[in-house]
Amino acid sequence: MTFEVKYKDLLGRVGRFSVGNKILETPALLPVVNPRTLDIPPKELLNEFGYRGLMTNSYILHTHLAAEVEEKGVHRLLDYDGIIMTDSGAYQILRYGKVSISPLEILEFQKRIKTDIGVILDIPTGGHVTQSYAEYTVNETMKRAEEATRHMGDEKVLWTGPVQGGTYIDLVAISARRMAKLPFDLYALGSPTEIMEQYHFDVLVEMVMAAKRNLPPQKPLHLFGAGHPLIFSFAVAMGCDLFDSAAYALFAKEDRYITETGTVKLKNLEYFPCLCPACRKQTPAEVKKQPKTEREQFLMRHNLYICRGEIDRVKQAVSEGRLWELLELRARAHPSLLTALQTLGRHNAELERHTPTYKPRGIFILGDTAIQRPEILSHERHLLHNYQKPKNAETLLLLPQTSSKPFHTSPEYKKVKKALRDAAVNLRQLHICFYTTPFGVVPIELDEIYPLSQFETVHPPTAEMRLRAVEAVGEYLTVHHYEEVLLHADPTLLDLKALGNLKKRTPLKEITRSRDPWSKRAISRIQKALKTA
Repeated sequence: MTFEVKYKDLLGRVGRFSVGNKILETPALLPVVNPRTLDIPPKELLNEFGYRGLMTNSYILHTHLAAEVEEKGVHRLLDYDGIIMTDSGAYQILRYGKVSISPLEILEFQKRIKTDIGVILDIPTGGHVTQSYAEYTVNETMKRAEEATRHMGDEKVLWTGPVQGGTYIDLVAISARRMAKLPFDLYALGSPTEIMEQYHFDVLVEMVMAAKRNLPPQKPLHLFGAGHPLIFSFAVAMGCDLFDSAAYALFAKEDRYITETGTVKLKNLEYFPCLCPACRKQTPAEVKKQPKTEREQFLMRHNLYICRGEIDRVKQAVSEGRLWELLELRARAHPSLLTALQTLGRHNAELERHTPTYKPRGIFILGDTAIQRPEILSHERHLLHNYQKPKNAETLLLLPQTSSKPFHTSPEYKKVKKALRDAAVNLRQLHICFYTTPFGVVPIELDEIYPLSQFETVHPPTAEMRLRAVEAVGEYLTVHHYEEVLLHADPTLLDLKALGNLKKRTPLKEITRSRDPWSKRAISRIQKALKTA
């Protein structure tokens, strides 16, 4: 197996995952196929929908089609040339409590049917269980994993090590650390389905992050049962490279129509908000009149197109460095997703560590959630811990952000420069910085560094962003000391109450306050203040 990464953003990555001579671009969704029904022929999943990988259940194959699949191999049986991943029957354990096969038997069976990616028979934790039971699932899964490594052999099967622990985050971390010591080709997080079905996406964030930080970063991570496309961008942002879903078929059987941000009952649709090949051919009224089997076929095909489209949308966001912005858009689809985004933001140190310092596109600041973006936090951290102000600077002049960027080339700043020349100000002792939302303090000598001139933000900023701007100024003044600090205040950018408190505990002096900070009157006040400084 080789796994090559092409693009990165947050913990997400676009890469190439090879199994023998087959290549799967990640992140990739593997549609779950029931080998007994084959509602959508697997060949069509590849040729029509572009899914180069799928998942099927080796336990169902063993129970109902053992002789045929062992004779033909799983690829010929399903008539599918892409990458096949086979689950081991753990889902049946979760649903029915047990399976009638041993871990070693199902492992050897997956070898014989020549699957591409196999999964050991673990014990899934599930959702609402006691801690003692969760500990049992972790320990039993580890015993089975250790036993499996002695029997995996040299066959051309990639093996998956499942991480368990459920909602007990400390157990997920322990399980991941222990599993990481074993020679699996990829790893998977188990037991998220119930959590996602109940929209506890913040819990899912903690589960995935606990697993991801304790697993080898160079190996792919699979998320079992990812389900709905509204969670795909979050899964990728947390470092999941593969995920499977049967939602396209399960929702179709319930007459549910998937969109990027939710599901809609077919009976409630007057129009199809989609231009996929399935939706272009028929109207909701026509589909509603069809027999159930035809409706299900229509809905499955539409759902597959929507899921594939969202995967490509996530890949494009990663390639452009705009994955956080996609998360912000998806977070508006449901309050639980917004909570999940806020939870993910608390892992900002990990996100920052894996986010590129330079991106091919500028960034959009869409509101308060952007305050947690890695690019912003990285600037603040470097400014406080790595930056050194000019050696001879005794006076700091804080100017508001200008209408164009870089700030030092803007027409507004040119007015200030002229005023400084006219006042014969000693520029060697003067340090000029801009305060911005959301980056806080931006020294003039740094304002061309990415992304300080490569962003667009909401205006006027929100109350939270104005408060953060004042806090950022305070943090800067705590670390970098000046004899005099002169503030040219733009009240649309600053929280005035917080500014009043800041002036009480720092040498900050407000020399002027104006909603038109670049007027002739405002500039003259700057000039006058610097003459007497």
